[in-house]
Amino acid sequence: MMAALLLRRDKKATAAHLKADLNRTDNTAGVRQLQELLDAVLNPEKPAADSEALDWCKCLIAGGDGFEEFCKTVRSYDNATLCGLVWTANFVAYRCRSCGISPCMSLCAECFNNGDHTGHDFNMFRSQAGGACDCGDGNVMRETGFCRRHRLRTGENVPLIPRDLLLMSEMVLPRFIQCIIQYLRDGYVEPDTSTERDLQKVLQQLEPQISFLEELTKMGGAMRTVLTKILTNQQTFKELSMGQEDNLYAKKNYDKYLSALKNSGLVSVEEKAQGATADVTVGAEGGTGEMVLLGTTAPGSPDESSKEEDQDAGQSVGQRKRVKLSSSTKDSCVIESLKHKCFLEELLFWTIKYEFPQKMVTFLLNMLPDQDYKITFTKTFVQHYAFIMKTLMKSHESDTMSNRIVHISVQLFSNEELARHVTEECHLLDIMVTVLLYMMESCLIKSELQDEENNRHVVVNCSEALLKNNTYWPLVSDFINILSHQSVAKKFLEDHSLVMLWMSFVSFFQGMNLNKRELNEHVEFESQTYYAAFAAELEACAQPMWGLLTHCKVKETQEYTKTVVRYCLETLQIWFDAIGFIDEPAPNQVTFHLPLHRYYAMFLSKAIKCQGLDLDSLLPDQEMLMKIMVHPLQIQACLSEIHSNMWVRNGLQIKGQAMTYVQSHFCNSMIDPDIYLLQVCASRLDPDYFISSVFERFKVVDLLTMASQHQNAVLDSEQERPMLEGALTFLVILTSLRIHLGMTDDEILRAEMVSQLCMNDRTHSALLDLIPENPNPKSGIVPGSCSFEEMLSAVADFKAPVFEPGGSMQQGMYTPKAEVWEKEFDPIMVVLRTVYRRDVQSAMDRYSAFLKQSGIHTGNPWPPYKERTPLHHCYKGLIKLLHCKTLHIVIFTLLYKIWMDHQNMSEHVLCMVLYLIELGLDNQLQDTKDEEPCIEEHCHDSWFPGTNLLSNLHHVINFVRVRVPETAPEVRREAPPSTSTEASSYGQNSRRLSGNWRENLREAQMFSLVAERRRKFQEIINRNNTEAAQVVRPKSSSTRWVPPGTPPQLVTEILEIRESMLSLLIKLHQKMSSKQNSLSASWLDDMDTGRHAHGDGITAIERILTKAAMRSCQIKRSIQDVCGKVCPPVPPKKNSPTDKKTMDKEERRQRARERQQKLLAEFASRQKSFMETAMDVESPDTEAAMDLGPSEVMESEVLYDCVICGQSGPSTEDRPTGLVVLLQASSVLGHRCKSQEAKNLPTSDEEHIYPADTCGVSHDVRLTLMQRFFKDSSCLQSVSIGWDGGVYVQTCGHTLHIDCHKSYMESLRNDQVLQGFSVDKGEFTCPLCRQFANSVLPCRPGRGTETGSWHTPTNKKTCVLVKEVEDLQEKLGLFPTESNLSKEMELVIKDIKNTTQKKYMDYGKNPGSPDNDFLFMYSVARTNLELELVHRGGNLCSGGASAAAKRSCLNQLFHVLAMHMRLYSIDSAYNPWTKLTQIIQSKEADFDEERPEVPMLFRDVPSLLIIFVLTMPQPLRKEHFTCVVKMLYSLQFIQALAALSTKFSPEERQAWSTSGALMKNAANAEKSFEALLSHVISELSKGKSVYKVKAEETSVLSSTVWSPQSIEFSLQQFCLPFLRLSCLLQHHLYGDSLTGCLEEEEFSSLAVCLGLLPSAHQPSNSMHSASCLQWVVSAFDLVSQWCVEVTGLSQMQAEQSLTLLVQDPQWAAPRLLQLPDNYNIIFQYYHRKACTSCKKVPKDPALCLVCGAFVCLKGVCCKQQGICECVLHSQHCGAATGIFLLINASVIIIIRGHRFCLWGSVYLDAHGEEDRDLRRGKPLFLCEERYRVLEQQWVSHTFDHINKRWGPHYNGL
Repeated sequence: MMAALLLRRDKKATAAHLKADLNRTDNTAGVRQLQELLDAVLNPEKPAADSEALDWCKCLIAGGDGFEEFCKTVRSYDNATLCGLVWTANFVAYRCRSCGISPCMSLCAECFNNGDHTGHDFNMFRSQAGGACDCGDGNVMRETGFCRRHRLRTGENVPLIPRDLLLMSEMVLPRFIQCIIQYLRDGYVEPDTSTERDLQKVLQQLEPQISFLEELTKMGGAMRTVLTKILTNQQTFKELSMGQEDNLYAKKNYDKYLSALKNSGLVSVEEKAQGATADVTVGAEGGTGEMVLLGTTAPGSPDESSKEEDQDAGQSVGQRKRVKLSSSTKDSCVIESLKHKCFLEELLFWTIKYEFPQKMVTFLLNMLPDQDYKITFTKTFVQHYAFIMKTLMKSHESDTMSNRIVHISVQLFSNEELARHVTEECHLLDIMVTVLLYMMESCLIKSELQDEENNRHVVVNCSEALLKNNTYWPLVSDFINILSHQSVAKKFLEDHSLVMLWMSFVSFFQGMNLNKRELNEHVEFESQTYYAAFAAELEACAQPMWGLLTHCKVKETQEYTKTVVRYCLETLQIWFDAIGFIDEPAPNQVTFHLPLHRYYAMFLSKAIKCQGLDLDSLLPDQEMLMKIMVHPLQIQACLSEIHSNMWVRNGLQIKGQAMTYVQSHFCNSMIDPDIYLLQVCASRLDPDYFISSVFERFKVVDLLTMASQHQNAVLDSEQERPMLEGALTFLVILTSLRIHLGMTDDEILRAEMVSQLCMNDRTHSALLDLIPENPNPKSGIVPGSCSFEEMLSAVADFKAPVFEPGGSMQQGMYTPKAEVWEKEFDPIMVVLRTVYRRDVQSAMDRYSAFLKQSGIHTGNPWPPYKERTPLHHCYKGLIKLLHCKTLHIVIFTLLYKIWMDHQNMSEHVLCMVLYLIELGLDNQLQDTKDEEPCIEEHCHDSWFPGTNLLSNLHHVINFVRVRVPETAPEVRREAPPSTSTEASSYGQNSRRLSGNWRENLREAQMFSLVAERRRKFQEIINRNNTEAAQVVRPKSSSTRWVPPGTPPQLVTEILEIRESMLSLLIKLHQKMSSKQNSLSASWLDDMDTGRHAHGDGITAIERILTKAAMRSCQIKRSIQDVCGKVCPPVPPKKNSPTDKKTMDKEERRQRARERQQKLLAEFASRQKSFMETAMDVESPDTEAAMDLGPSEVMESEVLYDCVICGQSGPSTEDRPTGLVVLLQASSVLGHRCKSQEAKNLPTSDEEHIYPADTCGVSHDVRLTLMQRFFKDSSCLQSVSIGWDGGVYVQTCGHTLHIDCHKSYMESLRNDQVLQGFSVDKGEFTCPLCRQFANSVLPCRPGRGTETGSWHTPTNKKTCVLVKEVEDLQEKLGLFPTESNLSKEMELVIKDIKNTTQKKYMDYGKNPGSPDNDFLFMYSVARTNLELELVHRGGNLCSGGASAAAKRSCLNQLFHVLAMHMRLYSIDSAYNPWTKLTQIIQSKEADFDEERPEVPMLFRDVPSLLIIFVLTMPQPLRKEHFTCVVKMLYSLQFIQALAALSTKFSPEERQAWSTSGALMKNAANAEKSFEALLSHVISELSKGKSVYKVKAEETSVLSSTVWSPQSIEFSLQQFCLPFLRLSCLLQHHLYGDSLTGCLEEEEFSSLAVCLGLLPSAHQPSNSMHSASCLQWVVSAFDLVSQWCVEVTGLSQMQAEQSLTLLVQDPQWAAPRLLQLPDNYNIIFQYYHRKACTSCKKVPKDPALCLVCGAFVCLKGVCCKQQGICECVLHSQHCGAATGIFLLINASVIIIIRGHRFCLWGSVYLDAHGEEDRDLRRGKPLFLCEERYRVLEQQWVSHTFDHINKRWGPHYNGL
């Protein structure tokens, strides 16, 4: 009842009243009243969207004050020392590695900018999953990095909070939170029920309530403390959770909660009590459904909860076999049943159920700065961990959910203190490992590796969603995160059962994604599962491994390593047993995933390198080593097979795997450990066994025979060579790589860096990316290690970013220093690190280029041999590989085969063989005890006496027995064994000959690798089994079993050899240098060893011989012996037909390459000469015609070359020729300003850009003002338009027949190829130079420039010429006869009009009138002239027919425009010419018109010039042109005087007026500016004087005193633009050359050029602009007439006429905005700025660099008529050309008409690199050169030509 009354009252009053009640000592009544009120208000049965309840809560909490006020008050008691700002995905935050303790540390922009991070290694990043600011948290970052706000311990000086302030909150909030929970319980529906499940809807309705909670958290520490109390108080939860007894709703609500708990496979407290089963069971059950498997196998565990799991399993029961791991976990309480004891726990539970809604996550995180909350919340989170995993696996939105989970967990687990606490208290590690295991168990399948039928091993199935979508990553990333804390990692490593559990987890990945080689047809469907497999091994196995390894660096941690190694070996043994592995790998299978091997390898490496353990103590027995070696070796052989195209039928994906395996992010976790493991095995196993295993795995055993032919059972002929090369290269890598065998971290970093730089010049970021992170992190945190930057500057030079003329922008690159090429280039490391084979070639090309350039070696160099760092003593056994008979026999055989030119040998094979010999010479075995051959050796092998390479080098082998096919040449006993036969059959399948390796014949030797290997294996096994019964092997020598159906019979033959390795080397030297006796007997004595480091094979052999001779005198003698003998002739080459066929593939390739080069060269030279002739097309302004006498010139017509049909001829009426042109609308001129300085881009709210001072705007204003007072037709002839949206015409200078062009366009239309342009819009590329174009400008038939008689100066008087000009103007335009030419001209006019938008053409009062058209036409001419001036730098001082002139089409353009304009004749009554040259009697009577004409003094003189020239009959004689210019100059001069006079103060004006009046009667008064000035002043003072404008205003402006010099200067400046334009026009019409001059002399130089001054005139400083004047009638009368027109205007105000009078024709060059130096300034201001039109913060903000407008890129919000804002703005601001800086990407895009392109970035980082999309987030700085290039392309309109990658934007930008 009470509540109902309260509800009706005013909320504020009620709240105040209740607060007072509650503050009394006896507050029971108040409490009761409040509870009743809350029962009524917070009724969960009302819809959540009802806002009444929320308003009540706000009022109650505020206790009668306004809620805003209350917030402020609470905030003032904030005692938090942490920032804790929470952000969601896409927020821009910072990370500073110099300040971070945890790698996950992040700062909000405000804290970052307020802290001092200068010189730190920081970057800006876009948050992917969301995060929180760590400022103020000393556990995560160093205090020096705190910002100013959080550096001070603010908590200490905050006053204590008054008790009553938060009293109401403490009472109201528990009920409010309970209410939210009740809504959540009500709204939740299980996913598998049939009812509609819309969780989003429930959340949307709760949005205001949760936002309110979030608001409370932002009130600071005081409020958070209250919330923490409420959320963690168990008593309150008990009271409120179940609801009162009598409340039915609450009871039902609670039941819903219980059933939700139950459905999660989690048991609530109640059931736990009822359940008769033992507590243990419930504990186990408590995890998640099948978690029981991991717990103790529970006695009567109810089956309920597993059902749901089995439904998942049911989908593919056939192929998947679930595996149950029993009792592997420690004890059942690892995953406890969920018992919710407080609000926080239930809130988290629902947060998980609802799949982590963003608002809830933010609320839970916002509370973290409260320490008590943080601890409780972390424990709660861990308690729900298994449940989180379960929900995640079922979720359809696993990506979003993963991000939200990590958003929370990274805040909790990055803190070492907290992580340790939870590990100890809540078994965090056990939970994590168990949860991961459980998760992976859901997708196991039977492994098919090795023994497919009986395989007992299980692996993850990479095609499951769990792996394909990386669903596991949040859990793995949490695990990696906690392992980064030393205390936690140590706990993990000390707990043996955990390590064992983890090993079984890792073994799930061992052998996953098995590849089987397709032998018959191409695989139908290429699976892409390998992405998932590599990602899984890297993230789930390798990353945790590296995490653990960082804590095993010192002697004290030896035990940990031993533990891991022990369990690795145990697990490996289990694995070998499970897959049924004995000694041979299954053929045609490979898996790239052996994480167990790699764990073992990396821990071994660490143990030896850092912990001083002895290798042998960690190694298993020989048999196990043999097994361990097999799979990594299989991978190496398969890499070679894949590159030899043996796996092509498996599709591209297998190549992808081979590439990923060695790729920079994977290599240190994949190939490096594998090679290291093989090195360890090689150093401990019998070398002969190892070497023979290698050749057998690589399938090239059969090839290793002395016979010239053999049969290979396993390889095709074309695969033999690459496989042999692969095997030898692998051996070289194995014996020479030292990454884990003794190199220091710095040396490794250096080697990695050098190998990457040698392949290609690299940018800094590419290099960072390409160098493996792990042995040495690149961030340089490791103390004592050399930092990345120092190392980089030691090995490389920086090449600054340059801009190439072609328009491709180079970034800053690092290139190896010369001494690096000379001393450190290591081809072996390069081979190991290249993903693409072409990179090896690229490195070699760069190397040979360096050698050529530095003059070391000019030929084709071989890969240089590099000395290695010494081996760590543990690995000395590796050297035995180089000193074993098997290898020596192989080397001998190969040297012999190469010398005899057997098939499938190559230079690469020889190179690797020599490398192995040299490695052997450099790495001698220390102990020489084994030198004397033991008996046992003799019995099985008589090739070499011992194992030492030095002694074996000169050992001569006389006879060898070989097995060859009967067809082989050896059988026929040809005296010199013929070398060049090649038969299709291959022999010596050594497997069949196992009995044959020992012969009675002493000299004849035969060798079978496989038998040898078997024997060794047997020996080792027997030794291990210590069986007395030795296996007796048959010693029969000649038994031979031939399998049925074999190719030709094999016969045993004996070859006479009589060579040693040495003699073969020397003979090869001769063969290569193709000289007999290439080495004289005494050459060793005159050797200098220095020149051997670089060179080709010859150098390499010399180097080896020298080294060998230095190491042993015996060898030296042998060498001299061999050299001394006259060498036997090399077997003669036969020219049999077969021979031609077998010409080495290499050679054929070489020849093809040479032919191609030749062709290309020829083609290039043709093209060059063609281009030269093409460029010299007689362009219309040719000056060639000048040299001929006038008579001949008359006849000569200009000839044009058509670039399509190639014919040359004149342009005629019926077959006109045209220039290829590009028409584009341009507003560049309109954006010019008065000041030379570019405007600054605004980067704060105070700065603005005002467009009012631009050229375009001021011309618009002027025209509008004129149109208010004067006749429209007259106005339209008094100005030019085209400043904005004018049409600019440019050409590449090539011409074509117009009919040819039409057929060319047709062919383009039918071309299906995707072009970057739109043919329908008339666009095409010039057929010759491929420049972009969109129209053809017809050339006028007849002569070139107006030459001859048109030029000859006549001596007619000026007055005669004036009359002639008048008559010419009277002549009516003859309509041209209808011809092809005239049609084309009309079409071009149409094109020109279509180029720009309608609004830029219609300026008249009545659109479409001829006057309008007239204005547009002459303005096109004006625009093009003005733009050419701009391109020439704004003046004509440079003179010359600049590059632009060669390609200028102004002459043709003028003719087309003139022809069009002749259609309009100017009515003689209004012809301005009469006003220029005659004194007209004013006809007052005639004033019937409503409006006067525009006074002459208001008219734009250059416009008049163009109008006159275009309307007079073409071609115009030069004398007439000069006459027009002279008359107009007078007008321009008087305008200058008038404009100047307005700037004087009244006193000055008076003074000048009187002083000038005295000179009026002087002789040359008409040519003196003083006299004219005084006249102008007096005339303009009459009538409506323009000087009547408030005098004081003007006087302020002109504080300067005007001297005659300053007046002269400003007059010249005023007239210069007109002179420049006239001069340029004359240059184009008559081909006059422009003479260069100094800037001071420009005026006089131009005046002479235009004939205003006699040419004899010496330009001196005393030049007077007035002396150029020529008057036809009395100057003073004419001036008076012009002035009266102004003063006689009745309608106009004086100010307005003043505005029109003072026109300033001077404009500065167009500039883009000036950008700030640091990009961050732009980014911080604009990326959060709201758009002006839609008032929202754009997703992709962009800035116009021309005018500074801020627009939404692609924003639907600002679309108009289907056109997005950027495109709209580009039309409005640049007449369809827009230059936009994309704020979030730092790149610039250009919009040109209907196309756009990415231009690149003008902001580069400290290493001269772009950072597109700000991915790296490094500080960026303006690159002035690039910005200048951009501006230059804008001004010169060359975007279309320079940028190549254009695409249509469909108005969507």
